Parts: sequence; C-alpha cells; structure tokens
Amino acid sequence: MKEIIQTDKAPAAIGPYSQAVKAGGFLFLSGQIPVDAVSGNVIQGDTALQTEQVISNIRGVLDEAGLSLADVVKTTVFLADMNDFASMNAVYSKYFNIDPPARSTIQVSRLPKDVNVEIEVIALLK
Repeated sequence: MKEIIQTDKAPAAIGPYSQAVKAGGFLFLSGQIPVDAVSGNVIQGDTALQTEQVISNIRGVLDEAGLSLADVVKTTVFLADMNDFASMNAVYSKYFNIDPPARSTIQVSRLPKDVNVEIEVIALLK
C-alpha cells in the first residue's frame, strides 16, 4: 500500500509525479530543486545558496510526513557541474553531520529550470 504526501511547504510538482510517497516502511521524496514554495520562483545564486533552498524544501516534505532530516537514510545529489561539489557539500554537511545518510553525487548535463543542484531522498518511516 502506498500513501501520497503533498504539502505547500515545498514547491508543487510540475509534472505527473508526487512530492513524496510512503511505501514499504520508507518515504521516497522526488528530487527537490531550489524553487521557493511561496513564489514558485527559482532561487538565483550560487550552488551553496541553491542547496540551502533545496534542503529547506526537503525539510518541508519530511515535516508533512512527520519526519526530519535525521530519518533520511539515502540521498542522491545531482549537480550541473561537479566543480560545485565543495560548495554543495559545505551546506549539505551542516544538515547531515551526525550519522549521515548514504549518498551518491552525480553530474548531469542539465537540471529542470537550469538550476545547479537537485536532491532526492529516501527516509525511514517511524
């Protein structure tokens, strides 16, 4: 059985997908990009600033499901430029500094809305 999670604390889906889905003891979050949930606008700025917004969006979806960043067990980070790894990682490490989740980081040729970073997560349900 699955349950769809939707919140206004993160940007609405821009296609045929859910913000998150509860299934099999886990919460699967769709990739979050640096879009402000209120205005719907992409946060302009460097990768560090965009990563802050992405994590804010992730926290909003997790909160709606009654979870926190501490419940995240796996992340996948997509970067438009691997040269931005250090700036993304500096922000990321502020939020995942104790018992960090498993992580993959991948450079891709392009991300939605031409942003610098997108992060998807899997969290363990309580």
